[in-house]
Amino acid sequence: MAKFKKAAKKASTGRTSTGRSTAGSKASKAEADKAEQLSRSLSESAQQIWLAGVGAFSRAQAEGTKLFDALIKEGMTLEQTARKFAGGQADAVRDVVESRVGQARDRAADTWDRLEKVFEERVNRALIKLGVPGRDDLTELSRKVDALTAELRRQGGKPAAARKAPAAKKAAKAAKSPAARKPRKSAAS
Repeated sequence: MAKFKKAAKKASTGRTSTGRSTAGSKASKAEADKAEQLSRSLSESAQQIWLAGVGAFSRAQAEGTKLFDALIKEGMTLEQTARKFAGGQADAVRDVVESRVGQARDRAADTWDRLEKVFEERVNRALIKLGVPGRDDLTELSRKVDALTAELRRQGGKPAAARKAPAAKKAAKAAKSPAARKPRKSAAS
């Protein structure tokens, strides 16, 4: 820029660096005016650019806080959205895990039931080989005893246990009494 000013000054005075006057002072005056205009134009442009930069800085300073607050709000919105999404995903994962645990529990229960049945069958076979009556045999036997007891009562008799006790008492008394020691006489004699 300084070069343009020097050139414009030389052109306006009409002298060269040696101090002589140049021919065609009108032409050089026009050039000097052009250079002066160019210099002013460049100075004004530089001044405008400078002012635009200062204005932009001022606006950025004033709106920077607003922009910062707007960015914070937008970030909070995004965070809430992400949390909701993550919460939904966590619920979905929890449901899947509970479903899988339930399936595993059911499989374990089925396996345990099958194992228990196999064990019971083997124990029953071993008891049968040893001649030990099974639950069904004992139930059937108990049912038969109950039926026989009912039939005896219906016919007027007493169960065997009830008859044995009085008969055993009479035999014990007879053995202790002196008359019992004497042989009985038979009706034939």
